[in-house]
Amino acid sequence: MTTTSRRRRAVAREVDLYPVVKSFLEGEGYDVKGEIGGCDIVAVRGDGPPLVVELKLRFTLDLVLQAIDRLGVSDAVYLAVPAAALRRRGIGPLCRRLGVGLLAVHPLRGTVDILVEPGPYHPRHDRRRSIRLATEHARRRGDPTPGGSTRVPIETAHRQEARRIASALAGGPASVATIRERADAPNAGRILARDVYGWFERVERATYRLRDPAPAGIDAARTSGGIEAAAGPRPRDA
Repeated sequence: MTTTSRRRRAVAREVDLYPVVKSFLEGEGYDVKGEIGGCDIVAVRGDGPPLVVELKLRFTLDLVLQAIDRLGVSDAVYLAVPAAALRRRGIGPLCRRLGVGLLAVHPLRGTVDILVEPGPYHPRHDRRRSIRLATEHARRRGDPTPGGSTRVPIETAHRQEARRIASALAGGPASVATIRERADAPNAGRILARDVYGWFERVERATYRLRDPAPAGIDAARTSGGIEAAAGPRPRDA
């Protein structure tokens, strides 16, 4: 029998996890009993509050919902899942946000690893990401991309500004200073120099024009008013 076959046989049922987890908890000084009040495992140590463990062969939404329900009876709730089923990224952070513990069970070795301890979660805000969100919201004109859109380019503030620059260059080459004023594009110099969309080319120092033939992405720049009409009005504080 292969190792994979033995592993599958060892965890064919949730009850197969029970003796491993029970042994682990007993080693920590708990008195462990199964199937009490709908909970897979209830463990008590001394006069302390009960500890609850829910067993599952896979990490599923049902398991998450069980954990939330069990938090109504205990602050110490653990989810116990075979280690092989916990390879997906994000499971640990999710448990921390829920305030529940996570146990990785190794049935063949008969061991358990504590991946997450239960307890209140206080997320640390990413100030840089928060500022980027607020800045993008403020700079974006109108609401050009409906939420939930897929397989279409997102009309970011950067792309909107690039379109305005393209529109300003539709009549011919111009200096960065002229483009900045004509297109209301404070980032014109950086956008033209980086040219991430492949729309522009430099004619001489600080002077640019549209590429010829123009890429499909800026066909709208050839038509007067098409870009700003689609983008919406300019924000008051932009």
